[in-house]
Amino acid sequence: MKRRQHEEKKPNHERWLITYADMITLLMVFFIVMYALSNVDANKFRALAESLSKALGGGGIVLTNAGPDVVTGSNATVQGNLGKASQEQLPAVDEKDLKETANLALIKAKVDSYIKAKGLNASVTATLEERGVVISFKDAILFKLGSAELTPQAKAIVRQIGEILLPLPNYIRIEGHTDNLPINTSRFPSNWELSTARATSVVHELIDGLHFPPYRLSAVGYGEYRPKVPNTSEQNRQKNRRVDIVILRSKYEPVEPKSGKVPGQN
Repeated sequence: MKRRQHEEKKPNHERWLITYADMITLLMVFFIVMYALSNVDANKFRALAESLSKALGGGGIVLTNAGPDVVTGSNATVQGNLGKASQEQLPAVDEKDLKETANLALIKAKVDSYIKAKGLNASVTATLEERGVVISFKDAILFKLGSAELTPQAKAIVRQIGEILLPLPNYIRIEGHTDNLPINTSRFPSNWELSTARATSVVHELIDGLHFPPYRLSAVGYGEYRPKVPNTSEQNRQKNRRVDIVILRSKYEPVEPKSGKVPGQN
């Protein structure tokens, strides 16, 4: 009998960890949003529940009533507070904003899953901020030292993350950052040019590689003047050399310049 050329690979019994991590991330996002709405407001709670239900693929409101009291304050119960609120005029609830928060949280969860699956935790991070979702890349994973040309590996990463973002209608801003070490070459007289060129390279990759709608993209170079941490050590300077992809919340669209999009075009 012929010898086997290769031994059979053992089955991977740990693939369930990725699905489990996704579920834990979604639960964490849900409870963070719930904590942010700490004021007892029945209308706001109901709007949030409905938005999350639709975002997660449900068909209606998750909870249709406030249920029995679970917390008793020093002066009045939650039920008493809800009774007073029903007699007063409640503030308007921006359901669109709540729904967008839920959608952005899901996008962040998808990016987090991609980062874990590719083993990029040390080089790429995703955070949910007031302005939107910020996906931050350390410069070393995208560019060679002093260069603004994406490496082949970087192009693949940008395209794969871009595919996650492509269905979103939001404006996306690409921000380039450097440390405070000066640069003076024929192509990049200062860190301003380097940071802007790097942001522009990411924009071109999204457009050329994925046919991303150009009107949704913008490139900004901040040079050394928006550091995450003080440039007091090489470790800190590495944190400051980065490119950020920012998915802006729609509430900031009025302050953005009007796009030149022609109706019917992508």
